[in-house]
Amino acid sequence: MQQIIDRFISYITIDTQSNPDSNNTPSTEKQWTLAHLLVAELKQIGMQDVTIDDNAYIMATLPSNIDKQVPTIGFISHFDTSPDFTATNVKPQLIKNYDGGDIVLNKTENIILSPNYFEDLLQYKGNTLITTDGTTLLGADDKAGITEIVTAMEYLINHPEIKHGTIRVGFTPDEEIGRGAHKFDVAAFGADWAYTMDGSQIGELEYENFNAASAKVTIQGKSVHPGYAKGKMINAISIANEFMSLLPADEVPQKTTAREGFFHVHHINGTIEHAELELIIRDHDMEKFNARKQLLQEITQKLNTQHGDYIKIEVLDQYFNMREKIEPVMHIVDIAKEAMESLDIVPIIKPIRGGTDGSQLSFMNLPCPNIFAGGHNFHGKYEYVPVESMQKAVDVIVKICELTAQRN
Repeated sequence: MQQIIDRFISYITIDTQSNPDSNNTPSTEKQWTLAHLLVAELKQIGMQDVTIDDNAYIMATLPSNIDKQVPTIGFISHFDTSPDFTATNVKPQLIKNYDGGDIVLNKTENIILSPNYFEDLLQYKGNTLITTDGTTLLGADDKAGITEIVTAMEYLINHPEIKHGTIRVGFTPDEEIGRGAHKFDVAAFGADWAYTMDGSQIGELEYENFNAASAKVTIQGKSVHPGYAKGKMINAISIANEFMSLLPADEVPQKTTAREGFFHVHHINGTIEHAELELIIRDHDMEKFNARKQLLQEITQKLNTQHGDYIKIEVLDQYFNMREKIEPVMHIVDIAKEAMESLDIVPIIKPIRGGTDGSQLSFMNLPCPNIFAGGHNFHGKYEYVPVESMQKAVDVIVKICELTAQRN
């Protein structure tokens, strides 16, 4: 497992945060640092046809070592990290033989990773954990996935007795800001199907995700001296608050789970003269998803009727539930499920409460379920990953390659 630890740490100590305010691809120059390292490493371990394009999309091939025709499959991960929390100067901590108690991430700041709050920790007693030092995110999302793919390819290269067809790997920028698949060349990738290694806890196998949209509400007010404002002032802040009050109070991220959808206001700023709300809409069910978007339009119309035509809304679809594209080819999920079960991993098949490159790629005619990468508490200082989970993910990749060749 030391190889996995060393490789993972070499990736996470490179800052690759993406930036939603940039129109470039990749959205930050610093993503190139890890991209170039990955290209060199793929060549060093013996991968063929290693390429990187002008947008930092990386592809490589492990040629088939059998003499029969089998499907070409792919494995994909992203190398950017979330802009939600700093990734500068990551200092990972190694917790060997975790005892099930509190982990002090940062004594000075009294930041503690505790199973009393994060109950999932208890299933990893005896494991080796990699955590943050409490001041940055870790980057397991999705540098754990990259670690696992590179390690699995190296293992297959060093063990030619394991028979497999042609394997393609792809590493992408900007997944965390919803653009990871936007410039992915599916035709050049040339796989019949693929798997993103971008899930969380060991055993996760996902082929459903949210339908997703974003909305921006703009409110134009009128500022008048408050002593003489009756019948004249239009307070954009008050209207913004009224808009939020008309959203279903219980349909928010902190009160929903499983296939329950939500509205999530994530930014608000304003003055009396001008206010803006930014929110996202999520639902696994397409009919309910469309109803949510319609509700936003109805709220806007209602408030415009009450206050005058001062509110504008822009709703943009972001991605859709990949289940529609996976169900016709469910054998690709079955192979992953069989791979896990053969390794004594209990598959956890559940909908993703989020998005993944796989959802967009599936609608680009590359069916792409999602497999666990092993990390927990992504996008923040409490992020951690068990090394044993990463090793199991490597084993799953190898087994999928083997089973795909055997089944065909």
